[in-house]
Amino acid sequence: MYDREARFRMEDTMNAARIEYTEKAVMNMAARRCDVIKISQSEAVLALLTQYNLPQQFYLDIPDARITKIGCMLMKVHPNNTIQVRFLRLLTQKDMDRIFVFSTHPAHRDRKLDIRSW
Repeated sequence: MYDREARFRMEDTMNAARIEYTEKAVMNMAARRCDVIKISQSEAVLALLTQYNLPQQFYLDIPDARITKIGCMLMKVHPNNTIQVRFLRLLTQKDMDRIFVFSTHPAHRDRKLDIRSW
């Protein structure tokens, strides 16, 4: 399925995020902090603080940009505590702009948010 999708260009960013998933079949929800270091409309690269076992599917929240419950699928785990994920739905350009406005990456320093589009 993913090999037939159009690829979007990954852009560098630095946003705080949270991964939420269920542990032990549906007993409780676990939440872990991470950083979004690269993002496109269909995928992202997340930097984790430490290594831990993640399920194949989980939710991603980006609280600064007020984006919640992005469904994600784990694609690749890298040895330097980063993971590559694919989104279960494409992010809109409005969501991408909101992520870049709240990014602390130097490339997005002069981004402004159009409040009429909210």
